[in-house]
Amino acid sequence: MTHIAHHIGGARITTDALRQPVVDPATGQQIGEVELADAALVDRAVATAQEAAGPWGGLSLTKRQRVMFDYRTLLLERVDELAAVITREHGKTLDDAAGEIQRGIEVVEHLCSAPDLLKGGHSEQVSTGVDIHSARHPLGVVAGITPFNFPAMVPMWMFPVAIACGNGFILKPSERDPSASLLLAQWFEEAGLPPGVLNVVQGGREAAEAILAHQGIAAVSFVGSTPVARSIYENGARYGKRVQALGGAKNHMVVMPDADLDAAADAAVSAAFGSAGQRCMAVSAVVAVGGVGAELVGRITKRAADLRIGAGDQDVDMGPMITREARDRAVHLVGTGVEQGAELELDGRDLVDDEGFFLGPCLLTDVRPDMDVYREEIFGPVLIVLDAPTVDDALQLIDDNPYGNGVAIFTESGGVAREFQRRVSAGMVGVNVPIPVPLSFYSFGGWDDSLFGSSHIYGPEGVAFYTRGKVVTTRWTQTDGLQMGFAPPN
Repeated sequence: MTHIAHHIGGARITTDALRQPVVDPATGQQIGEVELADAALVDRAVATAQEAAGPWGGLSLTKRQRVMFDYRTLLLERVDELAAVITREHGKTLDDAAGEIQRGIEVVEHLCSAPDLLKGGHSEQVSTGVDIHSARHPLGVVAGITPFNFPAMVPMWMFPVAIACGNGFILKPSERDPSASLLLAQWFEEAGLPPGVLNVVQGGREAAEAILAHQGIAAVSFVGSTPVARSIYENGARYGKRVQALGGAKNHMVVMPDADLDAAADAAVSAAFGSAGQRCMAVSAVVAVGGVGAELVGRITKRAADLRIGAGDQDVDMGPMITREARDRAVHLVGTGVEQGAELELDGRDLVDDEGFFLGPCLLTDVRPDMDVYREEIFGPVLIVLDAPTVDDALQLIDDNPYGNGVAIFTESGGVAREFQRRVSAGMVGVNVPIPVPLSFYSFGGWDDSLFGSSHIYGPEGVAFYTRGKVVTTRWTQTDGLQMGFAPPN
């Protein structure tokens, strides 16, 4: 059985603190145990990061850049090793795990251009003999609290950005699948990152609360559910921290009558059931416009029924959910949907047993906006279908929803797509793209109850979040130049 500890100052740190089981979701069996840090250990990690952050932030940008390049190389060489660890603790398929690692590597690749990303501006002779220039400086020590569903990608949306900007970092990963974070930290140091710049503190609520309260931490990044994101934001602000807190979602996929229905059905199945629906950008609600619902549902049902379900390290399309409690909650919401009048076109509940946390694809139609299956974020392999007479009705439905993370429209009409993307209330929009996650040189984040704070994650907004600006105004007297023999300007 694996014992999973902390990584502080370049070393594995064990304590006598409480421990929690780590379970293989495919079997339901315990495969390890993880330590849960207390406030004292968080304080130790912060002190270590403070000591390392100053020298690291004082290094030249080109030296930091070389470390990022070497880190990228190591990550690319070890994708399979890291994917196997993720699959064992999370349950997602190996291909899905490798895919999330690649999206994290893309952020590292973008940060190989850190010298360019951190460039300031310069204006000469803004007044007689006066110049102005701007610069970005690191904050010091910052922290990230990350979710179970992407144990490699979401941390890599945070710590490489902060570290490339010259900060020290405290990472608190999910205690459900904690091992990937340790590899990411160890490999970064192998690539040349000084020990203590990146520290991993395992733990649950106590560790998170200690991070929020610690006066040595200047900013906190969070990804998770909306209630927790709201709490993180409010408490972090109370302690005077910068906070970017990304919450939950109810992502809609609007299908117009002129859409390629085969492409739309393929997209709906992959976006709804990939990673067992445990993605903040998963499509969980299809909105069929203008009577296209029946034909679309038939195509989705046929494809979803053919998905292979099983352990993620096997030749399957979908693995288990993360815990028994998460699986049982999804099962309950499916049953509630039926009780409230929805039609269950595809029932994946026959896979539920005591060995592993499996739930097959579930498809509910005739769903109304007042039903629990629509109002709540299910975070499982459950897709619901609503009907809308017109695209205006679809837009109103999305606008009325409290979340505003991602949305997609499938159509062959450029005019419809243009108007939709302009009017829709969501932070990320896809046109014939079901999961519109921006590439690393843009920033990721939603609107409304999907984001607390003003900053999206990674990309330009991530660089701005982990730095603070300084503007310097200078005046030099002309006599200095004249004494050196320069002719006065005309």
